[in-house]
Amino acid sequence: MTESICLFDGTLTAAAMELSALFATYLVLALTILYVFRILCNWNKNRNSRFPPGPRCLPLIGNLHNVDLKRSHLAYLKLSKIYGPVFSVQMGMKKVVILAGYETVKDALVNHAEEFGERATLPIFQLMDRGNGVILSNGENWKVMRRFTITTLRDFGMGRSSIEEKILEECGHLIKYFESFKDKPFDNIMIMNGSVANVIVAILLGQRMDYEEKTFQRLIHLVHQNARLLGAPGIALYNMFPLLRFFPGSHRTLEKNIKELFTFIRSTFVNHLDNLDVNDQRSLIDTFLVRQKEEEGNSNSYFHNDNLSSLVRNLFAAGMETTSTTLNWGLLLMIKYPAIQEKVQEEISRVIGLAQPTYSQRLNMPFTNAVIHEIQRFADVLPLSVPHETASDVLFKGYFIPKGTYIIPLLTSVLRDKTQFDYPDEFNPNNFLDAEGNFIKKDALMAFSAGRRVCAGETLARMELFIFFTMLLQKFTFRLPPGVTDVNLTAEVSFTNMTAPQMICAIPRF
Repeated sequence: MTESICLFDGTLTAAAMELSALFATYLVLALTILYVFRILCNWNKNRNSRFPPGPRCLPLIGNLHNVDLKRSHLAYLKLSKIYGPVFSVQMGMKKVVILAGYETVKDALVNHAEEFGERATLPIFQLMDRGNGVILSNGENWKVMRRFTITTLRDFGMGRSSIEEKILEECGHLIKYFESFKDKPFDNIMIMNGSVANVIVAILLGQRMDYEEKTFQRLIHLVHQNARLLGAPGIALYNMFPLLRFFPGSHRTLEKNIKELFTFIRSTFVNHLDNLDVNDQRSLIDTFLVRQKEEEGNSNSYFHNDNLSSLVRNLFAAGMETTSTTLNWGLLLMIKYPAIQEKVQEEISRVIGLAQPTYSQRLNMPFTNAVIHEIQRFADVLPLSVPHETASDVLFKGYFIPKGTYIIPLLTSVLRDKTQFDYPDEFNPNNFLDAEGNFIKKDALMAFSAGRRVCAGETLARMELFIFFTMLLQKFTFRLPPGVTDVNLTAEVSFTNMTAPQMICAIPRF
């Protein structure tokens, strides 16, 4: 009898435990559902009342349904017309503030330079440079690397005749390459990338590279592909959901490309170390390595190999991609508007003749100067800029923006600001000319950004644009291949607004 009671009692105890576990499971499930429901109900109510307004967002994905990731700058442009020049979106779980229009962007980047001057710590940026280099770094590292970059670029001729000679020499090689096609159609994108890249290569390495050299072609391909990948929807999703790192995608290809670039850059250190002469520094890498030796005993030195690798990659990419893309747009626009091309050529013939152009001659060439500036404006090469981040809490335009908020200065809205340009939506050199045909400088041409993060190589890029453009139009008239009637001015999906691949013809003028 006692044994039966024990068995019965044990059965009851087991059943009670099972019931208790089942009840606990259902309770946890019910509480989880209530918690999620509460989040859903309060998703759009948890904004600080003084935080910039924006479209209603959904759980987990935020405003992903409001933004075409292939053309996000156009989506932001439309949203700015609804929510004003300072508004917000939520991409995944991260709030982002968009600044639109010249006055707003200038106020933030110039008048509030300290507050808006940090670089966004996006997951993809961390994957690429890990806080090193000059473009994607912050704090003291950024200050030291930027100061070193600007000083060294100036020492190697930026803004002076010595670098002008390098640009003229490189443009001469490009002209010979164009001539080799003998009026036949060719795709100029990669060769333009290579020619412009060689100017910065001469500063970084102390020598130019041959267009046919396999290593050089591979480097150009990697940098060009990286620019495409950075604008891919997959990268935007990776920035929203970093756990995607463990899955295949564009971020994996980008990471592989960066590693290959770093391998090449580091292999050049050996050559430079073997031939390093403190009294005869022939390249930026030489200068960096000399500083590294000088600070050998300093454990806090920023002149270490990881910084050098990232700095060289930054300068190679920035020195090639935006300038070459602008020039590619320039040639397509000259083909699209032959009357403008002819008027530029007339001014070149009148002012320069058959001599080599000099950068100072732009002052006597208002129409050509206006056309180059209008190409930069219309091409809109970097529509979203490189994202910023607030360095501290800031009260801006009546809104409270907390420290660490991602900021997108919408440069496309600045370059198409109707208060700054008479013809914002069309290609028209009169945007930079007065009634008498004199050139007008416009501060709203923020093709190089503004404030603390303005492009360190702006002076070099301006020299390249003028010399390359005038020399090419001095030597050639650009046309479409026979039988092709329309110029494709649709930008490719990319971090920059790249031109679509298109065959062109370079017809010698003399």
